[in-house]
Amino acid sequence: MTHLLDPQAAAADAAPRREPPPPFGDATRSEAAFRAFLHGLPGVDQVGAEARVGVLGTRSIKTTAKAWAIDTAISMVDLTTLEGADTPGKVRSLAAKARQPDPTDPSTPRVAAVCVYGDLAGVAREALTGTGIHVAAVATAFPSGRASRAVKLADVRDAVANGADEIDMVIDRGAFLAGRYLDVFDEIVAVKEACGEAHLKVILETGELVTLDNVRRASWLAMLAGGDFIKTSTGKVSPAATLPVCLVMMEAVRDFRAATGRQVGVKPAGGIRTTKDAVKHLVLVNEVAGPDWLSPDWFRFGASSLLNDLLLQRQKLRTGHYSGPDHVSVD
Repeated sequence: MTHLLDPQAAAADAAPRREPPPPFGDATRSEAAFRAFLHGLPGVDQVGAEARVGVLGTRSIKTTAKAWAIDTAISMVDLTTLEGADTPGKVRSLAAKARQPDPTDPSTPRVAAVCVYGDLAGVAREALTGTGIHVAAVATAFPSGRASRAVKLADVRDAVANGADEIDMVIDRGAFLAGRYLDVFDEIVAVKEACGEAHLKVILETGELVTLDNVRRASWLAMLAGGDFIKTSTGKVSPAATLPVCLVMMEAVRDFRAATGRQVGVKPAGGIRTTKDAVKHLVLVNEVAGPDWLSPDWFRFGASSLLNDLLLQRQKLRTGHYSGPDHVSVD
């Protein structure tokens, strides 16, 4: 949205067109080919990345732009519950909140999705039928990813059969950090096939990847393997979503589209709790990748408590004052 951004700055930020990456078909796919390509990507200047997001974080926006940003952020939320104590009742309650986030204001946008464990996807699907709200399910032995590939694929198929139309998988971080890129690639390809028509979000668990260079490499690997979204985190590891990490991932999807013509979404998850956090991310998305990504089709927030703050800030803009503490439900 141009009111969040100086268009000339966006043009200056546009990445030079890269040569398309190798196809990595059956005849050319090898560990050596992946290593050569991924380690040939430009390195990330961590100090520069932190400085840039620091500048973006101070960007002020007008009241009308803030109203647009709040509604846009609400529409991008994957309203999430991923606890061992989750029950069908809790999922139904979350689905009701997803359908009507603010019962006092029917103009409030619906969220993008409800994200649950795969065994509860059917409960979410039943509660959301006819709303257009997606059902996302975590799979592949979330959050650790420590299981055989057969178990992971069965996990995915079970979630899809239960009604999930989006799958959030976790990569094998151990394999990635050991340099077994082909193993990671092949597993994502297999999971994508198991998804059928469901969209695939690939969780990198950036807090365990150690460096921003690894975040860039994992982003490209996930996209080359067919991921529809790349996602920062499970929310179970600290640090989770950070602005420097999101910057690197937005640069990756921007450059990947320039190289291949295919657009991939981004989902930061974990630790994004306030409207201020959400607006900083939207400014970053617009300045780094451009307005094409300012849509729930291409950018999501994985969050549980963020929606409450967005609703409170929306009420403040609408009425001039904050509502009482019972205005929003406690998740």
